[in-house]
Amino acid sequence: MSETEFDALGPVDYLVVEFPLDKANFSGEVAEQLGALVEAGIIRILDLLFIHKLEDGSIEAFELDEYEGDVGALRDLEAMALELLAEEDVDALAEAIEVGSIAAVLVWENTWAAPFGAAVRRAGGQLVANGRIPVQGILAALEA
Repeated sequence: MSETEFDALGPVDYLVVEFPLDKANFSGEVAEQLGALVEAGIIRILDLLFIHKLEDGSIEAFELDEYEGDVGALRDLEAMALELLAEEDVDALAEAIEVGSIAAVLVWENTWAAPFGAAVRRAGGQLVANGRIPVQGILAALEA
């Protein structure tokens, strides 16, 4: 990415999704939905890797091109990955993963918000707080 592209960078998020090793399915609907978000210009994949936490607690990390499991259409997204996550990041994320599981770590840019963020920065503003409201919290508030 060039400096000009970073000026227009939208908010960046990450998530970790975990599956039991014998039920890991990163292809099919998961890959289709992620691909649809990319194709619609809503997000841009910045990094995608897999972490396998072995029975002894050690971890193996794989970039998409190294992973031998079935990832279906996720392979088409590989060219966009910047490999941003460092070894320390992988170690910290692996703490949340259950032994005997495999997880996908996805880092993405919210491209839908990039023009607004760039306008704020050009106007001299800066982001000072953000957060997420869990869906369960919204549902509980609606029920109350």
